[in-house]
Amino acid sequence: MISDWLSATSSVGRRWVVGTFFGLLVLLGLALHRDYGVSWDEPTDHLNGLVNVKYMAELVAPEKVRQEPSAHLIPPLKGYRDNDHGVIFEIPVAVLSYIFTRHDSQAFYYLRHLLIFGTFLLAVWGTYTVGRIRFADWRLGLLAAAVLVLSPRIFAEAFFNGKDIMFMGLFALGMATLARLQERPSTWRAVQHGLVIGLAIDARILGSLLIPFTVVLMLLDWPRLPAPERPRRFGLLAITLGAAVLMTIVGWPYLWENPAGNFLAAFRNMSHYPWTFTNFYLGQYYKALDIPWHYAPVWIIVTTPIPYVLAALVGLLAVAAHFARAGWRGLQTQALSLDLLVAGWLLGPLLLIIALHSALYDTWRHVYFVYPALVLLAVRGAVALAAVAQQRWRWAVVSVAVLAGLETVHTAIRMVRLHPYEHLYFSFLSAPAAEALFERDYWGLTFRHGLEWMLQHQPQGPIRVYVRWPWYNPLYNNSLMLKPEQSQRIKYVPLAEAEYFMTAYRWHPQTYADSMGTEIHTLRTEGIKVLSIFRLPAK
Repeated sequence: MISDWLSATSSVGRRWVVGTFFGLLVLLGLALHRDYGVSWDEPTDHLNGLVNVKYMAELVAPEKVRQEPSAHLIPPLKGYRDNDHGVIFEIPVAVLSYIFTRHDSQAFYYLRHLLIFGTFLLAVWGTYTVGRIRFADWRLGLLAAAVLVLSPRIFAEAFFNGKDIMFMGLFALGMATLARLQERPSTWRAVQHGLVIGLAIDARILGSLLIPFTVVLMLLDWPRLPAPERPRRFGLLAITLGAAVLMTIVGWPYLWENPAGNFLAAFRNMSHYPWTFTNFYLGQYYKALDIPWHYAPVWIIVTTPIPYVLAALVGLLAVAAHFARAGWRGLQTQALSLDLLVAGWLLGPLLLIIALHSALYDTWRHVYFVYPALVLLAVRGAVALAAVAQQRWRWAVVSVAVLAGLETVHTAIRMVRLHPYEHLYFSFLSAPAAEALFERDYWGLTFRHGLEWMLQHQPQGPIRVYVRWPWYNPLYNNSLMLKPEQSQRIKYVPLAEAEYFMTAYRWHPQTYADSMGTEIHTLRTEGIKVLSIFRLPAK
């Protein structure tokens, strides 16, 4: 009776604590979502959604589409440059914007940023769920979720990166539904997992990696399954894959005319996307297809809090040691099988990208979906160190834990200090090293600050500003966050007609010559120069 009461009390406590955590996270998103600028890709991503919505509307109500005044401005899906991009997020965003924010760009981007944060909540919940199941302790699952939130770059992009963060959310959700399916196999859980796989593929074709993860995890305990149970296990896999295929086709209009052919075409384009710009990495410029093999790992290390990275390495060593002790029979246990799943989640995509020499650009954002695995391995490392402390080296482990805790608190303080530019966080680099070696504001969000500063310091009349190509895009994008009477004052003019020059130091990390004019305003994040405004010499 006492044990039952304790179990019930623990369950109630868990619901309150976990509910409070996620409730506070929702409130944090509501409080902060208006603080960020418009990233480089957001208008293009929104257009992708509009193209697909128009295509779908023409199938059911072509006459109404023709009556829509702005319909002719939206390209047709067939032949559209980005028609093979996943739009499972952009379609509902486009519909909601049509209903609630028509002709108000500022309201649209506020709504959009809040919806992107909603996809981040999926990643946090997925991380919590996998951790809770793996460690059989909701508190450790919640620790993993908290570490994910206390990751500066990921947290900032949770408000404006509608591609990589959204995909991370769906991929983590897929891993959570997979862990639940392994924990208690059932037809309903198989359907759920299959639908999430389909949604992840609809977001980015790399979501198909969930399929081999699913097959392997569901068959690891095959030797210990009773003979009558084996056909049922195959049946559950078939249900999962069937639901995944169905959801993939339904949620991706590009596939409707030719599901197999268009899927293969999208798959071929995946790893060699024709991005024409260059990456600034370790002080040199690289084309997207010519990056060194260490590009993603180094970026992960310099932009992730050091305690997380070190704990994750300990976690990987703990998983390897566990496998070495338990052998292949150990794979039939949930603990080791989930450990290996998480290790594969982190290492598999990174090794695949290195082996295929896939194109990457804008730091490591294309592989953000592996970050929850790093967080879970960090918790695994902490658990392993705690186990060691019970037998030996107690004070050494406690000292390390205290230092890691203090550094995590310091990371939280830095996030507050950096806000709303947490995406410019570097874990341990000095400001001069960061400026000399790595990209800075590749998203262009600091242009919102620059525009607002110029409007404040020149309260009347037109503001004639020059930016180097192709920085016109983020400058224009961030003007969409201004009130109409403010954005109308911003005039984009050639250098010969400009009063101001604005730069975010991408593709030009060096300082500018005095001939450019007088630097009248500088934005720095922890000492790193990320935006400058120059007053140009009088003509």
